[in-house]
Amino acid sequence: MELRDYIRILQKSWILIAIVLLLGVGAAAAYSILQTPKYSSSAKVFVSTSAGSTVSELQQGNTFTQQRVKTYADLVTTPIVLLPVISELGLDLSSDQLARMVTASAPLDTTLIEITVVSADNAESARIATSISESLTRVVEEVEAPADQTASSPVKLTLVQHASVSQSPVSPNVPINLALGALGGLALGIGLAVLRETLDNRIRNERDVALITEVPILGGIVFDPKARERPLIVHADPRSPRSESFRTLRTNLQFLDIGREDRSFVITSSIESEGKSTSAANLAIALADSGLRVLLIDADLRRPKLHEYMGLEGAVGLTDLLIGTAEPQDVIQPWGKQDLFILPAGKIPPNPSELLGSEALNKLVVEFNGAFDVVLFDAPPLLPVTDAAILARVVGGTIVVCAAGKTHKNQLKGAFTALQNVDAPVSGVVLTMLPTKGPDAYGYGRYGYGYGYGDIDSKAVPAGG
Repeated sequence: MELRDYIRILQKSWILIAIVLLLGVGAAAAYSILQTPKYSSSAKVFVSTSAGSTVSELQQGNTFTQQRVKTYADLVTTPIVLLPVISELGLDLSSDQLARMVTASAPLDTTLIEITVVSADNAESARIATSISESLTRVVEEVEAPADQTASSPVKLTLVQHASVSQSPVSPNVPINLALGALGGLALGIGLAVLRETLDNRIRNERDVALITEVPILGGIVFDPKARERPLIVHADPRSPRSESFRTLRTNLQFLDIGREDRSFVITSSIESEGKSTSAANLAIALADSGLRVLLIDADLRRPKLHEYMGLEGAVGLTDLLIGTAEPQDVIQPWGKQDLFILPAGKIPPNPSELLGSEALNKLVVEFNGAFDVVLFDAPPLLPVTDAAILARVVGGTIVVCAAGKTHKNQLKGAFTALQNVDAPVSGVVLTMLPTKGPDAYGYGRYGYGYGYGDIDSKAVPAGG
């Protein structure tokens, strides 16, 4: 992934990251509340040796003392020091349990030993630290005592600082716990966001399509929650941004397949419910509004919908032409005040694929190309059935509709593979259902259109029977 991909993930998943961050802070706070406060008390012991009479003897004595200090610090947590303390204070602890409460340190280049005790009772921690210091002095005096009982020990330990009763607990450290909880929650949230994005195999934007195919992207249609209520948006609201996107698609369509004389295209998709039928209908209206003579054919002989969208009778249509029971002038119906004509699917046949691959369809395509400026075929999805692939090979141009956030990348790849297997050319891709907000939003501003931009001369034309 590139840097912009991570930025996009952060923009897209900031709510998830924020929730996990708050959960991390909450967990740290709960942990801090449930923990028993512990207090720390420290006592200091000074280690000295008998003074010498010369500089050399003093130097040797100082070196000897510093070497001994670390040994005495390690001696603090041994039973020989701790057992007398347990007996003296009447502690209900073993020497191992007490040792886990005690730490001893010897600062570098000093002859001091700092004995620290951490306990849930602040007064108890102070008593234990002082008692251990006193026990250590006695043990060292006994250990370092010379064999000659008449001589005194050359090493002397002196308790120079009694442990004081601490008023503030050393744990839990609430600020640090909260900071660690926030950092942990932030890291986990970002990790979950990246994982979710990595596992998400859906097409989200133009860049995802570009990673799959080099076929040009003809345009994008934003998501409209009222699309079911007003499928013919170019007719219902010609000034809306969504209508403008179909006019942009109309303009781009004029530059497709410049070397091909026929301007007929199959409009299909990978799976169902990607908006191919509504896209075909709105594109046909936009083309007719520009003065072109347009024929829109419902070639979905399994689940035809165009006659419902256009408000026409669909009892007869393409099926009747293919089996020879009707003539084009009998079943093609005009729509609106422009040169837009609709050919419904007609009755649903038992063999749609065979009809669409028949010689009769080849003759109809040639006839329609000669009679109309643009011919659009609304075909079934490519993955469930082979109808669209068969039709695309005959027609010679294919526009694949892809729904952002719905179509998976492998589904779009499969659609292109289905077309390649029959040597059907792909003219372009149209993205539908693009979000209007968020990092994947499809913005009209980059094309120089304001939200209310529309064709001032455009008039909504009534549907004709």
